[in-house]
Parts: sequence; C-alpha cells; structure tokens
Amino acid sequence: MKTVTEQLSTYAAYHRDRRNIVSHFFGIPLIVVAVATLLGRTKILPGVTPATLLAAACVGYYFMLERTLALAMVVFMGAALWLGQWLASGSQAVWLASGVGLFVTGWAIQFVGHFWEGRKPAFVDDLMQLAIGPLFIVAEWLFALGLLPALAAEIERRAGPVRGAGKHA
Repeated sequence: MKTVTEQLSTYAAYHRDRRNIVSHFFGIPLIVVAVATLLGRTKILPGVTPATLLAAACVGYYFMLERTLALAMVVFMGAALWLGQWLASGSQAVWLASGVGLFVTGWAIQFVGHFWEGRKPAFVDDLMQLAIGPLFIVAEWLFALGLLPALAAEIERRAGPVRGAGKHA
C-alpha cells in the first residue's frame, strides 16, 4: 500500500498550477456532496445508505494513511453526508436535480482547472486518485494553517513547486 506521502505527491504532481488547485477547492466538495446525495436516498439499514458505507470505507482508508488527516476527513465527510442526506430526503426532483447538478458542476470546474494546468486529471492514470482528491484539498487546508509542515514540504519536494502566487492554496 502506498503511503500518504506517496498518494498525495502523486496527486499533487497533477496539480501544480495555483488556479487548478483553487478550482479543486470548489469542484471536489461539490462532487463529494453530489455523490452523498445520489447515494443517500436508498436505506440499506436504518441510518445506513450506500453513501454512508462509501464514506466509511474512504475514512477507514484515510486512517490507514495518516491519523490527523483522517480526523479532518471525518469532519469533511460528515458535513458532505449531512448535506447529501438533506438533499436526498427531498422530493425525487430535488434529489435528482441537486445530485446531478452538483456532480456536473463540480466536474466542469475540475476540467477548467485542468485546462489551466495543461494536464489530465490524476484519476485518468490511477483510479485511486478519485479517493485522494478530497484528502488533497483537506491536506492543503491544513498546510495553509501551518499544520503538518514536514508532510507539506515533502510533497512539494516530490511534486515540485506550485506555479502562481503563494506556496499553498
């Protein structure tokens, strides 16, 4: 299994343009909420949906990678699940329109960012990077707050500097 440094460095290598990184701060949360919405309508057991199972599997993987990031991901995923469940509990039209609308909008933002980057998304070469995307933006938030400086420095050493103003998004 790859380490958190390896996973985030791989992802970061596809995201060295500041505009692309910033686009991910909008696109990835929209996509995560969209998936939580679209998978949040069907109950497998009371309080358990495919969305909660997927989020639990991702968070479990994040805990295998790095505890501090995983704890931050619990907050991020919890908020996405809460909003997704709220949207999924609406009428069928609200559920479908919000889920599909957020998904398409999130991916459109991502693809604009990758146009600026001049590079394809990381998941094209490694599907696991779909799970690393949310971890990447949470890590970038923590790095911007001055947390996990050794991890931030190692990722930048491996992936190269971010182009544009500032060190981290």
